[in-house]
Formats: sequence, C-alpha cells, structure tokens
Amino acid sequence: MNTNNLKKYAPQARREFISAVMKRMSDLGIHSDKQITDAYVDGDVYVVDGKTFEHSVKDKRQRLVKKVKEIGFINLIEQVAFSWFNRLCAIRYMELHEYLEHGFRVLSHPDQAGRFQILDFAADAAEDLELDRESILELKLASGKEETLYRLLLLAQCHQLHVAMPFLFEAIGDETELLLPDNLLRTDSIIRGLVDVIPELEWQQVEIIGWLYQFYISEKKDEVIGKVVKSEDIPAATQLFTPNWIVQYLVQNSVGRQWLQTYPDSSIKANMPYYIEPAEQSDEVNAQLAEITPDTLEPESIKVLDPACGSGHILVEAYNTLKAIYDERGYKAREIPKLILENNLYGLDIDDRAAQLAGFALMMMAREDDRRIFTRGVKLNVLSVKETSYLDLPKLWQNLDLNNQQGIGHSDDLFASDISDGISCDDSNYKLLKQCKAWFIQANTLGSLIEVPNSELSSLQALYCKLCKLAKAGNNLQKIASSQLLPYVHQALILAQRYDSVIANPPYMGIKGMNADLRKFAKVHYPKSKSDLFAMFMERSFNLLNEQGFNAQVNMQSWMFLSSFEQMRESLLNSKTFITMAHLGARAFSQISGEVVQTTAWILKNKHIKHFQPVFFRLIEGKEIDKSQNLANKFNAYSKTYQEDFRLIPGSPIAYWINDSTRKVFEKNCRFGDIATTRKGLVTARNDTYVRAWVEVDHSKIGFDCESRGIALKTRSKWFPYIKGGEYRKWYGNKWEVINWENDGSLLQNTMHPTENRVWATNFNLDYIFKPNVNWSDITGGGFAARYSFGGEIFDATGLSCFPPESDRLEVLGFLNSSMAGELLQLLNPTLHFQAGNIASLPYLPTNRDLDVGRHVARLIDISKFDWNEFEVSWDFKRNPLVSANKELFLLADNIRALCCKYSNFCEEMLSLEMLVNKSTSRTFGLSESNYEREQLVNITLKINPLFRFKNTSENEMQLSSLITELLSYSIGCMMGRYSLDREGLVYAHAGNEGFTELENEGAYRTYPADDDGIIPLTDLEWFSDDTTYRFRDFVRTAWGEEHLQENLDFVAESLCLHAIKPKRGESSLETIRRYLSTQFYKDHLKTYKKRPIYWLFSSGKQKAFECLVYLHRYNEGTLSRMRTEYVTPLIGKYDARLSQLEQQLDSASTSEKTKLKKEISTLEQKQSELRTFDDKLKHHADMRIKLDLDDGVKVNYGKFGDLLAEVKSIHGKAVKG
Repeated sequence: MNTNNLKKYAPQARREFISAVMKRMSDLGIHSDKQITDAYVDGDVYVVDGKTFEHSVKDKRQRLVKKVKEIGFINLIEQVAFSWFNRLCAIRYMELHEYLEHGFRVLSHPDQAGRFQILDFAADAAEDLELDRESILELKLASGKEETLYRLLLLAQCHQLHVAMPFLFEAIGDETELLLPDNLLRTDSIIRGLVDVIPELEWQQVEIIGWLYQFYISEKKDEVIGKVVKSEDIPAATQLFTPNWIVQYLVQNSVGRQWLQTYPDSSIKANMPYYIEPAEQSDEVNAQLAEITPDTLEPESIKVLDPACGSGHILVEAYNTLKAIYDERGYKAREIPKLILENNLYGLDIDDRAAQLAGFALMMMAREDDRRIFTRGVKLNVLSVKETSYLDLPKLWQNLDLNNQQGIGHSDDLFASDISDGISCDDSNYKLLKQCKAWFIQANTLGSLIEVPNSELSSLQALYCKLCKLAKAGNNLQKIASSQLLPYVHQALILAQRYDSVIANPPYMGIKGMNADLRKFAKVHYPKSKSDLFAMFMERSFNLLNEQGFNAQVNMQSWMFLSSFEQMRESLLNSKTFITMAHLGARAFSQISGEVVQTTAWILKNKHIKHFQPVFFRLIEGKEIDKSQNLANKFNAYSKTYQEDFRLIPGSPIAYWINDSTRKVFEKNCRFGDIATTRKGLVTARNDTYVRAWVEVDHSKIGFDCESRGIALKTRSKWFPYIKGGEYRKWYGNKWEVINWENDGSLLQNTMHPTENRVWATNFNLDYIFKPNVNWSDITGGGFAARYSFGGEIFDATGLSCFPPESDRLEVLGFLNSSMAGELLQLLNPTLHFQAGNIASLPYLPTNRDLDVGRHVARLIDISKFDWNEFEVSWDFKRNPLVSANKELFLLADNIRALCCKYSNFCEEMLSLEMLVNKSTSRTFGLSESNYEREQLVNITLKINPLFRFKNTSENEMQLSSLITELLSYSIGCMMGRYSLDREGLVYAHAGNEGFTELENEGAYRTYPADDDGIIPLTDLEWFSDDTTYRFRDFVRTAWGEEHLQENLDFVAESLCLHAIKPKRGESSLETIRRYLSTQFYKDHLKTYKKRPIYWLFSSGKQKAFECLVYLHRYNEGTLSRMRTEYVTPLIGKYDARLSQLEQQLDSASTSEKTKLKKEISTLEQKQSELRTFDDKLKHHADMRIKLDLDDGVKVNYGKFGDLLAEVKSIHGKAVKG
C-alpha cells in the first residue's frame, strides 16, 4: 500500500483536530487544568463566560469538567481529538464502500468537489437518521443555516452508528458532541484534508485505518521516544503497524496450523501463501504429535487473542483465516461473521482509540460479508483495558442491588474493611468486583500484563451474564451501575480465558524507558524478561494459552542472543517448542530506516516436544519486499537443527544457521572467559559532569601513562584517558575522551544517588583500571573490532575490556580481530551490541607458541598507531604529514603523491598481515582456512586508507581534498600557537593564555610566529592584512619556499574544489582558499572535533560582516576587548570609508555600473548595520570580563557568549540570545 499521502495527511490532521477541539473547550470556558470558568443557569439558558447555551449543555459540560480533573486537560483534548478523527475516518471509509444505510455520502459528494451529498438529500436521509423531516426541511430552506443543518446530520449519523458500534460512535447526549469542531463546511475545515488529500482508491482496504493510526500518532511518538515514558504516552511510544505479510505468516502458522494439524488435507492451505510445512520429523516426534492432536475440531471453539491489538490488523487477518475454516465446514455465509466476532476473536489494548479502530476494522470485515451485520447486535470482544482508580465500587454495588436489598452506607476506599463499607463479606459477587478493581488499578500502564487467574473464569462469566441482563432490564440505577461495571468484568473475563493462539506485535520498550511503576512491576513479576516490554509480553502470552496453544509474535531479535535474556531462552528451550521462525533482521518494517530495529517473527507451541526440528528462515538481508518474497518462496530455509542443539553453545543463542563443525568448535574448546577476564566498564551516570574530550581541558591537567591508581594519585592530575568505545576500528585508536578521576576518583566514588541509597556511579573495576588491556566498542555499525591499550586508561561501559595474561595479549587481540571470531560472535549475538558475556563465551584455544601471530599482531598495532597519530585529534599527534614529508620536495603535489604511496604501502601490508592472522586462527581451530582468510582492502580500518574512510566514493579525490583541509587546519593551529614548525606535538594547550609569552621567549615559534592574541579574522573580503587567508599564504611560503608559492597555492585551491567546496569560475587561488575558510572550514572543524571545537568562531551574523577565530586555550578575560579595539572598531571605519567611496563613484557611473554599485552599497549597508549591532553586544560581553573554566567543557563555556558565537545551538544544545 502506498502510504505517502497518509504520512503527509495524518500528522497535520492531528494538529488541526487538537487545535479545533481546544477552541471548542475554550468556548465552553475550560481553558486548562486550573482555569475553568464558573457557569450558571439563567432561566432556560446556560451561561459560560458571557456566552449562552441551551440548558442541555449543562450536564455535558459538567462531565467534561469532571474528566479534566480526572485525566488532565491536555490528555482529554488528545483523546477527544483522536476520537473525532477516528469517527470521521470511519464514516469516510463507510461512505466510499456504500455501507451507510441512507446511501448518501456524509463527508463528500460523488460529483461535486467540496460539496456534501447528504445536504442535497437531507430530507431523504432524515428518516433513516431518525430526525424530524419537517424540521430538516425548514433548516434547509432557511438562510445561513447550512452549517447548523450539516452539524445536526453529522451527529445524527454518529448516533445511528452508535447502535452497531458503541465503542466508536457516541450515544445521544454524549459530552464529546460539544467538542465536535466548528466550521465543518469551510474549505479549510478538518474534513477537507481527509477527503482531498487521500485519494478514494486508497480507501479500498480496511488496512488504511491502521496506517492512519500509525501516522496520526507519529509526532507524539517522536516527542516521547528515548525518554522515560509516562503511562498515557506508552501507546504512542510503542505503536508500530505490522506489514500484512508478517501478519499472514503469524496467523497462518498458528490459527491455520491448528486446523491443519487435525485436518492435514484441508483446502484452506491453498490460500495460505506464508504457511510453513513442518520439517520431516522422526518417528518419535510424530508419535508425540499424534498423541496431542485432537481427532476433531469445531470452528466455534477456536479462540484467538491479540493482547496488544492496536488498530486490529492481526485480528483482521485472523478473521480471514477463520472465515475460510467456517466456509470449509459448510456454515451459512451470513452466520459466519457474527460467529467469528463473538466466539473466536479477542483483542485488548491500553489505548482507547486503538481499540476503537480495531473494533471498527472487524465490523467492516463483517459488513463486507453480511450487509445486515449492523442490525444483528454483535457483541465484540475487543476492548481497551480500563483503569479502576476512579471506580466508586461501594456506591455502584449499592445501586446494582444484585440481591434485591439496598446496602447501607459505602466507602470510597477499596481496601476498607467490609464492616466499614457496610457490605456483607460473604457476597461472592462483591468480592469478585473488589478483586476486579484491584486487578486493574494500574491498567493504563500494564494492560494485558495483568494476571487474572483462569480459576475465576466461571465466576466472571456468571457475573458478566447478570450484568448484561440488568443493563437491559434493570431499573434506572441498575442499568447505570451495570453499564459502568460491565467493561471491567468483560476485560477480566478475557484475561481469565485461555486461548488456542495468542498473536501479537507487542510494544517495544527497554527498561530504561519504563516509568517507575512499570519498571517495578517488571522486576517483580518478570525477572527473566524484564529487560524489554516486548519480552514481558512474550512470556505473558504463554500464560494466556491453553496447553497446546500457539504463541505467535513479531518482536526484536535481541531475545535470541543477548545475555540479559539467557534465562528466558533456557526456559523456552526446556518447556516450549519452536515451530517456525522468520529471522527478519533490519528493514522488515519499511517505515523504519536504519539497523537499530532488527526483528524476528516466530511461532512457538506451549508444550515441549522432544527432538522436534523447527523450520527457520534467514531473511536478514535486503529490503522489506525482498524479505516478503523470500519467505513466500520458502527461500533460505534451515530445518536440520534440533531445538536441543541450541544449548550446546554458551548462553543458548538461537543460532539456527550454524553447521556441525562450527558447533563442535564450541564443544571442544575452552571459553575465552577462562583465559581472559572480560569486564563491562564504568557507568558514571552523568557523563556531562565527568567526561570530556581531551582537547577541551587544560592539557597540563591530564595524567597520561599512569600504570596504577597509586601513580595516578601522585601525579595530582584531574583528568585521565578514558576508553569509551567509538567507531569501527581495529588494533589501536579511538582515544578521545578523558575522565575526572582526581584524587583517585573521589567525587565519582562518593557521590550518592539522589533517590536511592547507593553510590550513583557503578562498575568501578578498581583492580583493573590503568592496566594494559584489549578493548572494544559496545555498539558499532561496522562489526566487531578490538583494540590494544598499553595501559594508563580507565574504561567505560561502552568501551568494554578484557585482561588476558601478558604472554597472551597479542594472540588474544589477533583472535578477536580475526574473521573467524567475528563470525562466531555473529552466532552468539548478531545484534549491534557486543557485551562482555558474548566475548567471554567465545571458544578459545591458547597456544602461546605461535610467535608469528604475535609478531604479526605487534606490527598491526604499530601501523594502526601510526595511522591514529597522523591526525591532530590524537594526543600523540606530532606534525601534519605534509609538513614532515620529504624536505627535498618543494611542491605540495609531489609531497602528496609520495605520502599517498607511503599510505598505500601501509594498507597493503596491513591487508597481508590480517590475512595471515586469519589463516593462523582458522588453522588453530581446525576449520577450513578458505572460509576465514578473506579480507578486502576496503575493510582495513585505517584513516589513511581512502577505500575505508570514504567508502568507495571518489576516494582518491576525497583523500586529496581531505589532506589539504587537514593541512589548513594544522596551519591555523600553528597561527594560534597550538602547534609550531619548530617543535613536534602539542606546544600550547593550557588555559587563559598563561605561559604563552614564556614559550615565545624560548623561541618556540621562531620559524613561523604565532598570533599575538589568538584572534584571527576570517573574512570573505580583504579587510585585514593578518587575516587567516594571508596567514596561510605565509605558512605555505615558510614551509615550502617562495619559489613555488603560487604553484602550491594553485594546487591547494584545486584540491579544495575536488570535494570541500564547489569550483567557481574566474576565482584566484587565494580567493578560493578565502572562500573555503569563510564558508566551510568551521563546519569541517566541528565535524573533526565532534562538536567540541577548540577554535571558536565569533560571528556578527548571517551577513558575515565580521568573523574571527579565537583559540579556546588562549582565551582570557581581555580577549573580547582586544577583538573589539583591534578588529571590530577599525572595520566599522573601513565600512564607512568604503561606502563613501562607492557613493562618490555612483555620481559618475554609467547605468549598468550604477546597478552594480547600488547592489554593493546595499550589501555593505546591511553588513554595516549588522556589525554595529554586533559591536554593541561585544562591548556588553567585553565589559563582563567573562572567565572560562575549561574543566566545565566546551558545551557549557560556549553558551556564555550569547549569540556572539556561530553554531551555538549545535554545540551548546540550545540557542542563546545575546
């Protein structure tokens, strides 16, 4: 289905409906939770905020006010807007399918765009809608009453549909009528988008309802995702519409399978494209199956539940399969829809609006098969699970009067004693109602996770029947009380019942996103599956099944592999039977991009069948269309694995695709964890407080190369290197962060959690920090990659580490980076996460004798270390490689050719060494070498490798351009005094410019003098002789000589135009370099330094009247004053002079020249205005004499200068006004 129009319409519709409903609430004097205007009756009218309404509005408004107090103003607005959206979508679907009794369109006209057919035939529709024909004719003929007439007809249509679908359409007198938006006939009304934006053809399938639901709440989902989710936001945070092919797979292999087990020759199989034939089983297994398969099966006995039904897509598909079963059994066609809806299908959700849509979708399926279904009084078993917090049970019980005697007194307290509430404790029905209230006290949070014992089923059924009778035939009080209690008893009954199939796409939510109530519930009731809500539903669903039932779900694949689900896997393997699984991986849901959501669809039987062979499908590659086609064609099937085989691999991952030889590797060898301790690292709980990029802080405060905690303490340093994972990179590198470990981490080790009785930070690993190790990233998109640490570092939870004996370190690193280890890890955990337990579970065969492997790995570390230190983000960076290249080559082009040749040799050598390591590893484990030897140059994880760095995208041009931009960055470092042509490595990176003069006096910058104040203009025109462009020209002259200066500048400009910027005709080399520095350099700088820039761009604004770079480490309290006096004030004068000059030229200019001059004058005037505003702000901040504490980090300090700086929001996190 093409969902583009729906995706465009629904989010906008949500905003419009909310706005329209909010306006209606305001008209009724309800403005917020606390701002509710008093209203009063004046004669025959009801007065609110000076506006008069009919007297009947009073009760409805009071009910709205009560709801505001119960659930909150915003929640009520959201709910009512959503309900009206659902109702109008339902009417639109029905009018296009000609399901409305009167036969006229309510929201559109078949022939006249923008018109409403029902208005043309209002009198004819009146009788069907139970309206007075004469009154309707009177309104139709009256002037200016068309809106009133239409509103009356629309509400009457809703009232009529209430009879068949009370869950969706309101009864007469419902308070939501007051909130039906105004101006329904206008061209910009809420109805127009529904009719105009979505073509009629897209309404053919009821599936459209589910898509509209998904897109309607998409913006709400974006708002709440990634946060701790409130109960009312759980539906939005977890909603995901399931593609139809996945739904068919789940339904056909559960509901369909149940029928086919008893009737294997059934014709329904021909219409089940995703049904999976069982693998060939042993005689022992077939005997077990025969024993538990019933000889006969009646269609009406099959019960199917979706415990998180959303908009009902799964239930709709189950309807189709059940209909085929009834047809085959010879039931009358007109009887089948009602039988299915009342006997077979059950659905629950915590979202009222989702349940409305699910019920509607089922009724539409039934209406397609039975045109009289609306008159048959169908009682659906699709409900939203309602909370009992506001249920006044004693009063309702008294009004219910089940025993024909009025109780005396009542209590609002559910848990008050039976004596205090005046009701006999012997009454079983009252006890059951009290239990219902207790079960559903947190229903909005827990939904179907609520346990209702099956032993209560018969009692609940009896009570439900009694309440249904009273709702029809009781007195007024009994009707009201029973109607209020029925939904709670009904939902309890559904949860007490046991099912043949439970089918779901359950909500996905990690424990970090759970609110306190849900998290506590998870830990107490679901210890094996508490890590994610989907796993809790997975476990819960088995308890909702009968002994032979099928649990069929699509959920995240993480439960198959992660150690946090190991206990749950063990339980499933021991007590359930895997029937079939479609392992979908990423991109199975086309609406979700990227690799994060990786899914699997599966069917498990609620009984263990020994030695059963499931059928798995490996569909992790390709897009959704590829996966669906491969599943339908039964491609990539695996059916030779016994369920018991999964327990042979540590952690029991569901690694169905491995062969016997690989499985034996795990059986025969020791665990990696036996020879190398694996550790998850430090969790600070507040990285913003404790962790910095090393370039942010005063370099003299960083303690490098500390071999132990004691040595670190003696250095009196504050910051220490911190391993924090990082990008996909092997052997060495990813050294970027430092952590505050001052005084042996005193602050971290002693700061208490604000709400719990424990230290806030965790996983200190005090016996392991600062030791040499092999480490890897928790999450990486490129696969597993391990790196060597020589020691002196603390490690983070995302930079996990292992600590093998010194004699084994190199061999361990070689093994972990081998292609064989990578493939074995894919068996243990093919998700994006590489946990300590996964590494510990790898098989390992230490030799301690393969000196070649150790030598190869040592060389691989050396090359990778060289590569890492070639770039200025390394704290061991010495000098830009072009500057340190062959001193006899005075042309930059020659230097780059030589450098690229050197880099290429390193990459080829590394490729050869990695292949040797792979070969040795596979030989050690007795596996076929050909499977694990292969490596490609594109996978060599060096930044000097253009194939890896630029991913085959014009890599040679990209490399050339990058080498030049890196040279420009280094030159600016030399201008600022961070680097020097006279010294290797970092020269100045302290704080406040302290000690800089001493360095100058020592001759640290003799060859190429550093700037006096660390302020360098970055201008698009030639206003200053010491701006960045001219300083770079001097840098090139100094480094490579005067003779080839122009040739080298030309080469720089040409290289920049290969990728960094686009070429511009007629531009000189210096102009090109100036354009790059003015427009692109800072963007590249932010990217290189990961939004923690060390050169800060002060900018006057969009016109770029004035911009300059200031070196963070040389900034001091006088920097802004100097910027103003040395640059901004003189530039204002230069602008004035230039404007005067241009105005003089204007008098004698030709017509064409005047146009050009006027344009330049206009531009200069805009810049002049911007510059004067900037000057005012600069003076204000200069007078403040702002001081920076580099320990606070760039993010905090960058926000201290208002909008004087560029990219404030990107770096500081929010825009700051001047």
